[in-house]
Amino acid sequence: MAILYKAVLLGLLLPIIHNAGAQSIGVCNGRLGNNLPSEQETVDLYKSSGIGRMRIYDPNQATLQALRGSNIELILDVPNSDLQALASDASTWVQTNVKAYSPDVKFRYISVGNEVDPNNGNAPYVQFVLPAMKNIHSAIVAAGLQDQIKVSTATYSGLLATSYPPSNGAFGDSARSFMEPIISFLASNNAPLLANIYPYFAYAGDTQNIQLPYALFTSPGVVVTDGSLQYRNLFDALLDAMYSAVEKVGGQNLEIVVSESGWPSEAGTGASVDNASTYYKNLISHVKGGTPKKPGSAIQTYLFGMFDENQKGGDETEKHFGLFSPNKQPKYQITFG
Repeated sequence: MAILYKAVLLGLLLPIIHNAGAQSIGVCNGRLGNNLPSEQETVDLYKSSGIGRMRIYDPNQATLQALRGSNIELILDVPNSDLQALASDASTWVQTNVKAYSPDVKFRYISVGNEVDPNNGNAPYVQFVLPAMKNIHSAIVAAGLQDQIKVSTATYSGLLATSYPPSNGAFGDSARSFMEPIISFLASNNAPLLANIYPYFAYAGDTQNIQLPYALFTSPGVVVTDGSLQYRNLFDALLDAMYSAVEKVGGQNLEIVVSESGWPSEAGTGASVDNASTYYKNLISHVKGGTPKKPGSAIQTYLFGMFDENQKGGDETEKHFGLFSPNKQPKYQITFG
């Protein structure tokens, strides 16, 4: 998850989780806590809560084992720290972490790196992302799984030099040279780009210009007019800015999967149980219908995250994005799907 976004855009709580089908909604399963339920308990909670998609941030063998036969679709991340090794060879990694569990585990995407950015502390990993993607894709093909599993990477709004209005969305120069060949690779393999989209960080970074209702999907009217397109919420504006940036580097037909989006319940500007509940419930409802730029089809979206993580780095806010407390009690009344 991004610690901070550039501020570039202008701008009820019952302990119940209802069972429902999860057509477009997944939940990220971060494990940076010393008080979290076991991997099997976590998978059982996904199932009992009607959550049909999961993202994990490393090939945790206990989680993969628990997912066998669960019918939960999975995004499996390659940690940034593993990119250099996989840029040389990925066959063993795919055999150990994917082929050994397929078809009992329903792998959907492999995310090769998360928020690698040529302008921040992840810059050393930039040179390894695309070679690792290519090697993992080749190993997936060799395993005969290319029709089931797409190889991608997870980016974020911090790579955009411009995002207001959304049609002006564009990568900065260094990000463009990094992302353009990745977009070409994704397009040639009919794979989506994964993107972490956080209205919370944009709002918290620029409360003077971004109003809270715009970030929480509660604005009573249009906030931003961009040509013929009208924006009532910041999520759509951020996602469409990413679409505009991707189109400018050859990804005109590329789909974007929202691989993270969430709101903290405490410890930051605008962070409260009420606001988080409002955000998650409105997001789940909203993504059924697309954005102004891409209307009419559901947006594959993964909420961040399953649990509060008391060992998460960065600001204290980062520890409070869970839909559930570590004791498995839900914070919000949410229907998934």
